[in-house]
Amino acid sequence: MPFPLGVRLPHSASSLRPLRCFVRCIRTQTQHGPDGPSGSMPGERAFPRSHSGLNTPPFRMATPKQLSQYLDQFVVGQETAKKTLTVAVFNHYQRVQAKAREREAEMDMYGPDDDADSGVSTAHVRPLRFAPGAQPLLKPPTQLFDKSNVLIIGPTGSGKTYLVRTLAEVLDVPFSVSDATTFTQAGYVGDDVDTCISRLLTAAHGDPIRASMGIVYIDEIDKIARKSGTDGSRDVGGEGVQEALLRMIEGTTVTVQAKGDASGAKPDAQQQHIDTTNVLFIFSGAFVGLDNIVRTRIAENRGSMGFASQDYFTSLPIRPDQSVKPNDLVKYGFIPEFVSRVPKIATLSPLTVPDLRRILTEVKGSLISQYASQFGNIGVELKFTSAALDEVCLKAVEIGGGARSLRGILEKVMLDPMYDVPGSDIRHVLIGASTVKGESPAQCWSKNHNSSVAFWEAWAAEERQYRVKDLQKE
Repeated sequence: MPFPLGVRLPHSASSLRPLRCFVRCIRTQTQHGPDGPSGSMPGERAFPRSHSGLNTPPFRMATPKQLSQYLDQFVVGQETAKKTLTVAVFNHYQRVQAKAREREAEMDMYGPDDDADSGVSTAHVRPLRFAPGAQPLLKPPTQLFDKSNVLIIGPTGSGKTYLVRTLAEVLDVPFSVSDATTFTQAGYVGDDVDTCISRLLTAAHGDPIRASMGIVYIDEIDKIARKSGTDGSRDVGGEGVQEALLRMIEGTTVTVQAKGDASGAKPDAQQQHIDTTNVLFIFSGAFVGLDNIVRTRIAENRGSMGFASQDYFTSLPIRPDQSVKPNDLVKYGFIPEFVSRVPKIATLSPLTVPDLRRILTEVKGSLISQYASQFGNIGVELKFTSAALDEVCLKAVEIGGGARSLRGILEKVMLDPMYDVPGSDIRHVLIGASTVKGESPAQCWSKNHNSSVAFWEAWAAEERQYRVKDLQKE
């Protein structure tokens, strides 16, 4: 079922038509353009305003629960992070829609800007004339709500980037990914913070209006924490980057370089001005050592209540649903101005063996389905036993790295079958626990009238042994 998103703007920033809003469905084309549906006059409204009640917005948009249900198809667990992200995105684009409606109402009242081509907007200062005894029509103030940028904290391989990228795909908005480790303060060797906006413009295919409503995702944000022991020298890669990000997060106009016209007819197209007021910023990082700061704070708070042993409280695990306080981030090395501009914090928990098992088999585009499809393309049936899947997950937990380590383990296990099977008469391949452990090769059956039966009997025997061992453990 498609999830509709509420606002899309014209691709031409220099159009003299009044600014109109669109209704767009996921993976579909725009239903109506700025001139309205087929057969309507150019001046008519493509989508009339809704008068069905206060709880029905004039533009339909996927609810946070619908977005979370979509994420469940691709991302395992992390329910708290899903709620935080979907609510933040829903509120953010409600804010964008409110601003678009306000802008449309202003253009209906005053008409289009005369200086739209130059990018300069008039002040609309005009004399008001009222008939004797008439009351002036005062415009009610628009209720605006602040932008809710998000900080995601979680270990590597827990799905931070994949969660945000999947959400951006379902929203069908420009989305850029940047690494904070390459950022430095302006004037020093490295990337300026404006680079993330330049990548956002590229993701929007050069459309500055569409880029001004996109999502900027900056990973490894914990690497720009204030570094201790700088001996009075300026921290250009830490605190300096935080200060450079402040105005961009709050909302400012960023000038970025864009590809000009190939004919050279528009030399001014080399520069584009992007307003970051409606750009949603999402930061993420592993924040190694932050759990120790949280444990110390909990121990101090509980110790003041009469508990004497701090070792007991510092040994308690940090639960994923336990919120990180802004003071914890300040102690970690972030300036208070930066922390205050990121009000929403989502914490991801490390992936367990059952979570990794679901990633292997249940989510859309799972690794097992990818290998099965790859072998199916050459007419070979591939199966993994339950014991083999558990062994892969246990190895991933031992190695570390979360879901990223699963592919590396499977690539090593599947190396010999992927080398020997293509071009041979093998039609069935069975991967057992002994194959994952490296004790025996994969079981293969050639094409004959009994191969299919022998293949399924071997798989069923492995599954019966797995269930017996599972019952014995209980």
